[in-house]
Amino acid sequence: MTGQMGKRAIIVGAGPAGLCAAEVLAQAGWRVAIHERMPNPARKFLLAGRGGLNITHSEPLEAFLSRYGPSQERGARDQLEPAIRAFTPDDLRVWCDGLGIETFVGSSGRVFPKQMKATPLLRAWLARLDALGVQLVSRSRWTGWRGEALTLETPDGVREETPDAVIFALGGASWPRLGSDGSWVEAFAARGVEMTPLRAANSGFTVTWSDLFRDRFAGQPVKPAEFYFSPGLDSYRIRGEAIITRDGIEGGAIYALAAPLRENIAYRGRAYLTIDLSPDQPEDKLADRLASGLKTSMANRLRKAGLSPLVANLVREDTSREPLPVEPLALARRIKCCTIRLTGTAPIARAISTAGGISWSAVNADYSLKAIPRTFVAGEMLDWEAPTGGYLLQACFATGRAAAMGVLASA
Repeated sequence: MTGQMGKRAIIVGAGPAGLCAAEVLAQAGWRVAIHERMPNPARKFLLAGRGGLNITHSEPLEAFLSRYGPSQERGARDQLEPAIRAFTPDDLRVWCDGLGIETFVGSSGRVFPKQMKATPLLRAWLARLDALGVQLVSRSRWTGWRGEALTLETPDGVREETPDAVIFALGGASWPRLGSDGSWVEAFAARGVEMTPLRAANSGFTVTWSDLFRDRFAGQPVKPAEFYFSPGLDSYRIRGEAIITRDGIEGGAIYALAAPLRENIAYRGRAYLTIDLSPDQPEDKLADRLASGLKTSMANRLRKAGLSPLVANLVREDTSREPLPVEPLALARRIKCCTIRLTGTAPIARAISTAGGISWSAVNADYSLKAIPRTFVAGEMLDWEAPTGGYLLQACFATGRAAAMGVLASA
């Protein structure tokens, strides 16, 4: 790498993908500046770690790779696989260890730092970058190009920069108050970069609840439960939990089904989500328990069958909106096959992540853009999506490193 000493790179965006790219380039002897429009770096990363930083997943690599869902063009797995194989979940754990951050595997297979929070990891990471000579320029907003030069609005005024290479890691359009608002789309499209519309991923969905249900149960979890969605010949099923909101439903199990639900709503204007509200009881066993209270009120029958007030009322929100059947087997079927009509996707600003962005057809194998020389992209700007569970962060780390390796290979 000695022939690359003294070369200069600009990274636009100080999330995980941008920081990864900066580290790789700085270790190769490049002079690196990261420009971040927010006052502090990695704000969304810090928010993700507030409840326990799920940094990756421990499942076998083939299963791990299968979690990356299709883009609108081709399977995202095909596009991301080389980058993730070059920086695997095991590699990410070794990298964390090098920062003095020990990790562990949780009962679900998810990987967390032992301290659980993102702050210690980020602090150690920034210290490493500082030691490598990486310059972090906060409150510096990229505004486009003037000719081939980047234009940047910095605290010291407008600057034009023409580095040897630039890597954009600007994120998607979710949680805009944390820095990623998708405002970069028009500038890239104007330079001839093919785009796929940004869409909410790992998002909640809207439901027209009754006033009584919404006022009483918003904020409460639906668990244990199994969630089903069967559009056409495809079928999706996941066990987990969801949260009732005033406007609909969200949570881990919903996020896992978000892509097919979203596409069905876009095509048909609605989607029907089926929930087994008593997944640990076979239908006949549940019917037996419901039969024991035939002479009591429906509320007492449901309570004696082990169903919470939320579940007892959620079955009344079934799309049929018909009175609950008295006959035990029919009632058991209603509980194990409660169907909720989803009327729309929650706003993209409230999504955990976004799909869409720069189309893979616009990107070379080394993560450089075909339309703009010496320009590379990484992270959520690209057209891929994955469920929560460590897959999002892993791909951001891996693509940030892959873009930096592309820069080194082309220099």
